[in-house]
Amino acid sequence: MRLFSFTKADRLLKRAEFLHLAQIGQTAHNSHFVAVFAPGTCHHTRMGITVSKKVGKSVTRSRIKRLIREYFRHNRHRIAGSWDINIIAKRRAADLSSADAFLSLKHIFDKLSRVGYQTNISAVD
Repeated sequence: MRLFSFTKADRLLKRAEFLHLAQIGQTAHNSHFVAVFAPGTCHHTRMGITVSKKVGKSVTRSRIKRLIREYFRHNRHRIAGSWDINIIAKRRAADLSSADAFLSLKHIFDKLSRVGYQTNISAVD
């Protein structure tokens, strides 16, 4: 696995995976994104992205997805353990600049890191 790649193995691809994650997962959110996450079924962290048509037209939705993928590629090492994560964009995400989107995603990933750290500590005890 290359350091800054985002291959098929790094993604949630099937509808059943998204539905299972929605049923068992915890959430972390801010004003622009919601993250649904649960301990992963693979040996590495995988991510899915959901941007509905309510967010904007296809150009806007694609831009948001590119920003999320870019942030994940460069910051996946911050998440301890193996997680399945679905990042869901809210309507307010359509108006974000790149810097604001990265700041908002950093906030979400920091929450995930804290939960992951607490989960790993409690598993050791």
